Amino acid sequence: MTGTILANATLVLPDEVVHGALALSGDRIVSIDRGGTRVAGAADCDGDLVLPGLIELHTDNLERHIKPRPWVDWPHAAAMIAHDAELASVGITTVFDAMRVGSVPSEQGNYPAYARQLASEMLHLRSVGALRISHYLHLRAEICSQTLVSEMAEFGPEDRVRIVSLMDHTPGQRQFSDIAKFRRYVQGKYAMTDAQFDAHVARLIGLRETHGELHERVAIDEARRYGAVLASHDDTMVDHVETSAAHGVALAEFPTTAQAASACRRLGIAVMLGAPNLIRGGSHSGNIAAQTLAESDLLDIVSSDYVPSALLSAALLLGDLWGDAARAIRTVTQAPADTVGLGDRGRLAVGARADVIRVRRVAGAGVVRGVWVSGRRIA
Repeated sequence: MTGTILANATLVLPDEVVHGALALSGDRIVSIDRGGTRVAGAADCDGDLVLPGLIELHTDNLERHIKPRPWVDWPHAAAMIAHDAELASVGITTVFDAMRVGSVPSEQGNYPAYARQLASEMLHLRSVGALRISHYLHLRAEICSQTLVSEMAEFGPEDRVRIVSLMDHTPGQRQFSDIAKFRRYVQGKYAMTDAQFDAHVARLIGLRETHGELHERVAIDEARRYGAVLASHDDTMVDHVETSAAHGVALAEFPTTAQAASACRRLGIAVMLGAPNLIRGGSHSGNIAAQTLAESDLLDIVSSDYVPSALLSAALLLGDLWGDAARAIRTVTQAPADTVGLGDRGRLAVGARADVIRVRRVAGAGVVRGVWVSGRRIA
């Protein structure tokens, strides 16, 4: 058999962990053998974990590469290639790059439109084979903005938009119920004076009152036009979740309370929390701790959010917490894949896409020792 055989491995299958060998041929997994450790021509994994490639639904990491410092706009192609390589190095083989749509042109230049240009550049790099892993788009639809309608109209089904999230950052509710925390975040990020911050808050509240209902309707309709999954963001109250369900939301990003997460479970909406929240032991915004939801069986999917390496670390931590490695790995592989309709990946199964990673645990941490995308080793 031509291709790659990973033998003497600890295989994390969808529902169990077994010792055995995994064979890749072309872009598919072609066999899974249990128990055998000696296979001619195989790579000896020395007991390392072999997992499906990690799937990241929500990451701000691309923005960090494009703007490594406030007011610095790094060359986009170089930033995208570096972002792609970083994700590959930590075992992420499919990513949904988050891009904001909806700007406030007069707001000190802090919120300019950028998504269409950036998406076109990303799609071009993909078309010429410059990227190692699989990239899709996650459009973050800012309800408190002036240009959401025109920006979303620039995208279509051909743009690989698979998630649209409804982002309502009106101060005083959801993620920023505590205005003091919102002040610290915004002034720290954009170096606003107190007067500028107060004007910014007033502007956002005014935009929500003027455009909010229209923007919600447009975002929902455009998600359908793209063929994208609809996500909510920072649901806090049961009413928020019930509204999300009425909109057809399938994914709740970072619900801020246990009540909201419980309502999501009742209404069939997948709950996603951030890996940094889990690893740090709590939310930096003072919202519900991911571990609390995990212990209450209310956590379905984990996102790296703003630290790509956190995705693998969080899954391993959950495995220890639950005493079930297969269940934990599903939160960063199969569960996100299924939620966004990518049924060809996210599991070690014969016929599945050969996105695979090899991981060794060292002092509790995961060290990525090999990454294959569509059967080709890329890291």
